[in-house]
Amino acid sequence: MRRAFKFLFLAAAMAVISIPTPAYADGFVSPFAGVNFATSTGINTRGDYGVNAGWMGAGIAGVEVDFGYSPSYFGDDALVGSTNVWDLMGNFIVGVPVGGQHGIGIRPYATVGFGILKEHIAAAGTRPEISNNDPGVNVGGGVMGYFGDHVGLRGDVRYFRDVHSNTTSNSLLIDFGGFHYVRASIGIVFR
Repeated sequence: MRRAFKFLFLAAAMAVISIPTPAYADGFVSPFAGVNFATSTGINTRGDYGVNAGWMGAGIAGVEVDFGYSPSYFGDDALVGSTNVWDLMGNFIVGVPVGGQHGIGIRPYATVGFGILKEHIAAAGTRPEISNNDPGVNVGGGVMGYFGDHVGLRGDVRYFRDVHSNTTSNSLLIDFGGFHYVRASIGIVFR
């Protein structure tokens, strides 16, 4: 009798464990701060901040929007005037939730996408304003780590590149056709 009870208990436990759980969609928003480096201009470690927002269907694949803004990208405003770079990218994202989609867990991910890179250098002295809205691409990855159901941290590294073949000369001798940089960022993530 005792063996039968143990057998039934183990069989019931195995049945409960093996019941598939429904897949849920994850939405997330992640404001971030970071730095740009490995730039085509040779000006490194400029600050960057922005926000990512996305949705992961069934927990593995999804889409996200990335917006990043880097003030004084081309140097100190006192030396070269007001400058900035920003990106607005639509990305595909793939990431496997380790520990599930609820509660404590991590989600390593990879992302790739395309959108707009805007480079802006205000007019200063005899130099005219330089402003480009060019198509760009980005590729990268990172990890989201959750402390509970709704809040965690996100670390991310992405490579951005202007894909427009811009051969226009400018007084700063910047080749915008080969414009690129890497952004490393960290932020809070809400799901």
